[in-house]
Amino acid sequence: MADFVETNNTKTAVRELTAPIADISTFDALVASVLNDNPFGCVDYVEGGVTYDGISRNRESYTAKVIYEDAAAKTVGRISARAPSVAAFGAAATELMGNAALEAAMGGDAVRDAPHDTYSCQLKCHDPSGEISYVTFSRDAFGSRATRATPSAPRSGPGRTACRPWREGGNIPLFLS
Repeated sequence: MADFVETNNTKTAVRELTAPIADISTFDALVASVLNDNPFGCVDYVEGGVTYDGISRNRESYTAKVIYEDAAAKTVGRISARAPSVAAFGAAATELMGNAALEAAMGGDAVRDAPHDTYSCQLKCHDPSGEISYVTFSRDAFGSRATRATPSAPRSGPGRTACRPWREGGNIPLFLS
């Protein structure tokens, strides 16, 4: 069931997804499917003479985690790299894992801590009525326990239709049963 948090301007709901998001590839595929399939019926729009897609990535952040272990497999250090895109996330993780100077400074061998990686991508949806809604997909450091879809939109007005099924307790297309 959705837990709504209302403010003067927006109405949001946090929905735990039934299927865990296992890794960055699964997360990126989830976001891509919403962008490609447009389950909310978002429509392209023109602003300042520029045409924008009806649904698009608005804001995203990806954090790769690496731990450093000594010869006894004891954790002696941790590091994380926050990246603005999936591609940068992969490049940052690879760089951290291959950095011998950093391993020497930390006093241990680099080991990926993928279960604690975090991902977040906010999509912007232009409703046919002209209202803007946002849907944020995220996976925090606890992985599948905290995999969420968080829609938000204006509380009142003629719009609020694109993400209404999510906000009003309905199923999230493709993700909740």
